[in-house]
Amino acid sequence: MLSVGVGPLSLSVEHVLLMIAFAVALVAGAIAGRKRKIPVAGSLADIFLVAMVFARIGFVVQYFEQYRGDWLGMVDIRDGGFDMITGVIAALVFTGVLMWRRSAVRRPLATALVAGAVTWGFTFGGITLINQQTSGLPDVQVATLDGQPASLAAIAGGKPVVVNLWATWCPPCIREMPVLEEAQARYPNVRFVFANQGEHAETIRQFLNEHSLNLNNVLTDQQGSFGQVVGSHGLPTTLFYNAGGKLVDSHMGELSNASLARNLERFDPAYLKESPDKEIPAND
Repeated sequence: MLSVGVGPLSLSVEHVLLMIAFAVALVAGAIAGRKRKIPVAGSLADIFLVAMVFARIGFVVQYFEQYRGDWLGMVDIRDGGFDMITGVIAALVFTGVLMWRRSAVRRPLATALVAGAVTWGFTFGGITLINQQTSGLPDVQVATLDGQPASLAAIAGGKPVVVNLWATWCPPCIREMPVLEEAQARYPNVRFVFANQGEHAETIRQFLNEHSLNLNNVLTDQQGSFGQVVGSHGLPTTLFYNAGGKLVDSHMGELSNASLARNLERFDPAYLKESPDKEIPAND
């Protein structure tokens, strides 16, 4: 499962689990501080905000080359670019300062943080374990724009595959297409597949022409089978399969150059050589 449908919205599982963990922390903190009437909701919100801000700063610093010249992109968090380690360190330091300055809040705040962390750890670990057991390259019915049946395994040819689930009516899909088009040309040893969800070939052709996009491996998935198999309820969703056909990463939402670079790091570096005239042999 990669995302969860909430009414007309679709949220990634990671975001849903984070909200659940935060809610558990609020409840645990409220219970722990009830006797002495010590509220911790404000402190928890401050810690969360500090963690998010520094996680974003850490990510931008780490992938500064991809953001160079794009100052608005640095603050555009729609690409999901956060460095968890930087955020956790910042949160711990800020929490330590809060507890040092406000001795009364120490116990309820610590209780809240432990409850939230345990909730996150157990739920995220369980979801990860389930995903790992069903993470192979799916055998779904897709076709080329000419109506010919296509096989993802044949397209992969023993090399890493990036599968982008998209639609012409999806604004973030449109915005990220140039990023994927550029990456497709830059990394010839990675197969990029663009699996359109639920639209006819003529609609897709018209879209590609209007936006002057030159994409390889554009497929139609009119039944939305791919999204159903991998548990994706929102677009765009991008899936990263290594040379062995195992799902090693996924990204729900718009990709930037920086967030795509982070996801591609899950592949063997040998496949990321930017040499268009030299391809490494496919795995047997």
